[in-house]
Amino acid sequence: MEQCISKLTLDQKSPLVWREAAISQEGVRDVGEGGWSLQPIRARVLLSSGRDKTAGPPQFLHHFKTLFQPSSISPWPTPSTQQPQWATASTQGTIKHFVPDAVGQSPNESRYGLDPESLPSAVKIMAEDQLKWEEKVYVSEPPSRLPPLATTSCTVQDKGSASPFAIRATSYCFPCDGQTTQLSHLPLGAVISPLAGVNFDQNTLPDCTESECIAGCGSCGAFMCPVMGWQDCGQRFCCPFCGKVSEVSWQYYQPTKGVEGVRVDKEKRPELCMGSYEVINSQKGEAAVLLLAIDVSAQALRGGHLDFITHQIRTLITALNGEEGEGLADVRMGLVTYDGRVHLYDLSPALSRPHMLIITETDDLQLPLSSGLLVPLKHCVDSINSVLQLIPQYSPEQNDNNGVPIDLPVKAALAIFQALNCPGKLLIFHAAPLIEVENTQTSSGFFGSNKPKSIFQPSERSVSLVRDCVRHGCSVHLFHLSQELVGGAWPGHIPYLTGGALNTYNHIQGEMDKERFSADLKRTFSMDAGFRAELKIFVSKEMRVLGCYGLFLPGPHPASIPMANVNWQTTLAVELEHTRNLEESKGVALQTALSYSTCRGERRIRVHTVLLKCSRHLQDAFRHYQAQTLLTFYSKKMYCAVLERPLQELREELQTQITEALACYRKHCCSASVSNGQLVLPQYLRALPVYVNSLRKSEVLLPGLRSTVPQRLQQRCQVLHMDPSSTATHFYPQLLPMPLMVDGSERPQLEESVRCCSASLKSELLYLVNAPLTLLLWVGQQVPTRALMELFNTSCFSSLPSGETKLPVLETPLSTFVRSAILRLSTRFPTARKLWVVKQGDSCEEVLQRHLVEDKSPNGGASYADFLYHLHVNSVRLLQ
Repeated sequence: MEQCISKLTLDQKSPLVWREAAISQEGVRDVGEGGWSLQPIRARVLLSSGRDKTAGPPQFLHHFKTLFQPSSISPWPTPSTQQPQWATASTQGTIKHFVPDAVGQSPNESRYGLDPESLPSAVKIMAEDQLKWEEKVYVSEPPSRLPPLATTSCTVQDKGSASPFAIRATSYCFPCDGQTTQLSHLPLGAVISPLAGVNFDQNTLPDCTESECIAGCGSCGAFMCPVMGWQDCGQRFCCPFCGKVSEVSWQYYQPTKGVEGVRVDKEKRPELCMGSYEVINSQKGEAAVLLLAIDVSAQALRGGHLDFITHQIRTLITALNGEEGEGLADVRMGLVTYDGRVHLYDLSPALSRPHMLIITETDDLQLPLSSGLLVPLKHCVDSINSVLQLIPQYSPEQNDNNGVPIDLPVKAALAIFQALNCPGKLLIFHAAPLIEVENTQTSSGFFGSNKPKSIFQPSERSVSLVRDCVRHGCSVHLFHLSQELVGGAWPGHIPYLTGGALNTYNHIQGEMDKERFSADLKRTFSMDAGFRAELKIFVSKEMRVLGCYGLFLPGPHPASIPMANVNWQTTLAVELEHTRNLEESKGVALQTALSYSTCRGERRIRVHTVLLKCSRHLQDAFRHYQAQTLLTFYSKKMYCAVLERPLQELREELQTQITEALACYRKHCCSASVSNGQLVLPQYLRALPVYVNSLRKSEVLLPGLRSTVPQRLQQRCQVLHMDPSSTATHFYPQLLPMPLMVDGSERPQLEESVRCCSASLKSELLYLVNAPLTLLLWVGQQVPTRALMELFNTSCFSSLPSGETKLPVLETPLSTFVRSAILRLSTRFPTARKLWVVKQGDSCEEVLQRHLVEDKSPNGGASYADFLYHLHVNSVRLLQ
């Protein structure tokens, strides 16, 4: 049976005309292995060519009804009653030349008539992948196969290739030549979490001492791994990273067996049978230290925060010195206070009480002594507590109404770390308004887009301090207690670029700020991290490292990255390119080696190695890309590029790359003929358009009227630090329906997420928006009174608290369930989040709208349906 419908025909050589076409009623078709197509079921199209409008239907009427099921038959729907009006359509292949007139519509409704519910669903894709890997084990062995999604909970077993928690390749099948890679318009590279373990909650790896481990390549320095090729019965091996042959020392010689030439002791050595392992260096350095720097300027003393801060520190270090902190009792700790000067404290146990030393010459800071400044916690806990009790009673001695420069405590800490040759953490508690010595661009200059890079770039003084911090392994963690900024200064560059963090509070007002401060403080005191780290990246000799993107200062060599501090979530993106053609039989080897010091001063090298397939066929590369990994790669690359390039240029580049990739896949990888009306997507990239659209309209790349420069700077740094799972949840948050009734006899489970759009919200339900940086509880206007009473202890919707709030602790099943669900979801993210209660129809509902990424965003970003339509239209035009 055939049905005559109107079909969109675009011709760049002739005027656009109204044409009729007969199409078989076959719905959506699978257009090749791994390919998905969007089949327009009914459409009536008029493209005006600029001549008499009466030569055809009076308007451009368009309605797509789409389904994303392979090889399915669906009945023809009736035409849509809502008919958007279009302006003249240009044949140029960019979105900015093809903008129709706006019509009244809901936030997620397409102005082109696309049904948002029939588009590929990221929620459904994640749920299907989780179901696929439920109670299964992903065996990571060379060559690595496509792993579960980053958001999928799955156990990983290391059988010779690094876990996807450590290395995720953008594609698990590389093209053999660079020309094919350029044709695909998708990047080759990997997302690396160098301190990650085999599984999410397992950071320990099998280790061996340096004397026990077989030495790696003597030419390029790569470490021994399962992808080394053994020769001459095990007497020498060929390194895939440089192609050179190295001799095996007689102490480590073992013969090989079989055709593949496997050493007989392979299963006994982690460097031969594991994709990830650690080498313990024989040299031991100084243990890491904790240094506290507290602002005692006149404004800080007047602010009234010091009583609370010093009490929290005293409580925590007392607990750490006891049973709870048995492992930190030996950690050396020091204390510094500052106003316009620096106050050092000699905490030597031999002294009857601590001695204060005041340094007034801070331009060229010299230490009067070094002994006694850092003392093991178990020997100085009483001395530090006595000083902390006295700090709120200090009298202001400096006239510092203009603020205190943030680099003052950093310079003091560097002097101490350098004198004692030790790495560690610097915790700064700053209450006075922040100033910078160098002038920075104000926010008005950013929105004028005259010099956008001056907003994101740190000052030269900050960069110099960061380099010194990296050299000495000093990680800066800033607790900023006042939100006042003087001269546009943003204090986050130094903390984030040294592996630390910026925690801001609004004068510690209210119980919620106090609880968040306590949680942040306890987390920062943790010493589970690597200090004085250096990451080296090795790749097969046919490729090279083109760039590396993340929270660090780039050096002269993109394959060697020094860092002051690294933790389990630190993630970087590396981009690769061909230098010559790859051999299909050998594949591509990638290795990362992180050299770092533990908190006890032990030097270790964590090695991760993966072996990837390569192919001469472009279709194989497309089949092995994953949308979440590409999203993580693109977010890090684009957020690093904002330092130098205009934001609009970056948004257009993202759109152009995805459009050209879809056009390439459509032209070269479809095994069946497709019409212009069919959208074709690779199987594992079905969610890529919604992810990329969310990235394009993020606050960093597309600022809204209510977004401030400090908020956007901090969000940029936080995203650059995220791993793939957190990145995917940040750009596509979980929208979780909450139950209205809970049976206390059973432990209910969270319902599955729904699509992140306003159409998913029902006024009679509660929803929790879960993202790494945000936690929102949306309350519909028609939620039953009983549920409001059980959760908020009030029966009136209008009297509910709105905005940042804390749920009351009630002994009701619903309250217990919601609070435990929030606690359980928060364990996957390293930052303490504020809870926002958003009532339907309330003014603060705009906070929620920013996270409904399938809708049109408040800052002007396109809806998912409209963006997908533009990608399809422009990809088709590129092929005409």
